[in-house]
Amino acid sequence: MDIVVKGRKIEVPERFRKHVAEKLKLERIQKLDGKVISLDVEVSKEPNPRQADRSARVEITLHSRGPVIRAEAAASDPYAALDLAAEKLDARLRKQHDKRYSRRGARRISAAEVPDHVPGAATLNGTGAHSFEEGQDAVPTKKIGTLEVQGDGPLVVREKTHVAAPMTLDQALYEMELVGHDFYLFVDSETKEPSVVYRRHAYDYGVIHLSTDTMVTQPHAPEAGGPLGG
Repeated sequence: MDIVVKGRKIEVPERFRKHVAEKLKLERIQKLDGKVISLDVEVSKEPNPRQADRSARVEITLHSRGPVIRAEAAASDPYAALDLAAEKLDARLRKQHDKRYSRRGARRISAAEVPDHVPGAATLNGTGAHSFEEGQDAVPTKKIGTLEVQGDGPLVVREKTHVAAPMTLDQALYEMELVGHDFYLFVDSETKEPSVVYRRHAYDYGVIHLSTDTMVTQPHAPEAGGPLGG
């Protein structure tokens, strides 16, 4: 793995380059992510004297065959900024490492197994409606957000509305990696429809597009074989 140290409109001294090699321990990074290709460290300086305590900024970008991981920090000098950015990078690498192993060990349960794992869970009858065992007391219904929930859950609903400008798929992928989430909801700039990009196994990505079906809002058509109006 290569470490590339560069400055943005400033000269990077050799002493700082050696400090980068000592601070970013390659063995630990490769242990947490064995598919690392390169590590970029960019140093910049804020010329505004009012921001002297945050004048030095260091951005670390880790490239691998998986998602790109970034960590940046600002301090009064580049050495302190590098220490802070290295701590953030280490925390994000450990989080990504633990997430991969927890996914490998987790087992999904089918809908039929839910009543066995969740006490008091309702089952579905042949019509798709909730059915309860005979003699069971009536379960109270309460409204959470726009949904009606029977009993105590385990459903938890939180509603949020975000205002976002349309963006391309590449921009959505970049934003998802920037915030460190497993999925990202956005409005596709080409289709103007809501879409979701998400992280799959083996460092692949997936995208789900939603399109409006006008038939859903129209009245139901007569069933096949029914009488025709004359």
